[in-house]
Amino acid sequence: MTVRGIYKASNLLKSSGEFWRIWMRKMSSDSSSLTVRKQQDGIRRIILNNPRKRNALSLSMLESLRENLLTDSHTPDLRVIIISARGPVFSSGHDLGELTSARGREHHIKVFQTCSEVMTLIQDLPVPVIAMVNGVATAAGCQLVASCDIAVATDKSTFATPGVSVGLFCSTPAVAIGRALPRKVVMEMLLTGRPISAQDALLHGLLSKVVCEEQLEEQTLAIARRVCECSRPVVALGKSVFHRQMSEGRDEAYVCASAAMVENLALRDGQEGVRAFLEKRRPVWSNTDELAHM
Repeated sequence: MTVRGIYKASNLLKSSGEFWRIWMRKMSSDSSSLTVRKQQDGIRRIILNNPRKRNALSLSMLESLRENLLTDSHTPDLRVIIISARGPVFSSGHDLGELTSARGREHHIKVFQTCSEVMTLIQDLPVPVIAMVNGVATAAGCQLVASCDIAVATDKSTFATPGVSVGLFCSTPAVAIGRALPRKVVMEMLLTGRPISAQDALLHGLLSKVVCEEQLEEQTLAIARRVCECSRPVVALGKSVFHRQMSEGRDEAYVCASAAMVENLALRDGQEGVRAFLEKRRPVWSNTDELAHM
């Protein structure tokens, strides 16, 4: 890259970083929405925006989060999603005020159905979803972290499933958490309600990376930007197949993954990547589902 190119790239990164800083300041003064959504350069930021209620995943919060995840999710302009939160609590889980007998069984069913839809939607979306955690994530809040494809947290963050302490065992959070952490670690969390540290969460597989608070934004955006450099259809195919084969036995998983490799090679971007490697140049992605051959 030329000196001029390096200078231009540096300015782009600075302006992008400044954009997010200005937006975060603006967002911090906006308390009208349960979630706040903004998008630039392929990166969508979704902020849980109810710190007064510890960003509880009320039915309204879940519906707002679902809408922000789904909106234009299949357009080429969207490449990656980052979920974070205002305040010292990433999310305290379900709003217990909605789970009293006074609200009725039908409301309870709707809450848990909507929550399950949001958690599975995160894994079914064609773009990666990153959790950016700075603080406490408990119960369904911990479930949200476990459901994301990547999770970056500060070293002061903690994670827990304390429902057993209030008579409501964290059965639905255990679906996602039990697929991310070893069984005995999850059972201890579920049966005792005691939190684990960010370092233990990293050790056991709940997190991708632990950083100091000052580096959280920078490190998370660096991952997001790296995803944006890759072919969108290749990433979408890879994410879909990864989650699919993880639920299969070994032999079935290899059948599924092998078929996906062949499908990947049939994509225009699959062939462009191979050619670029052989020709020792940077690939030029089409970012479309166009096939190179049948």
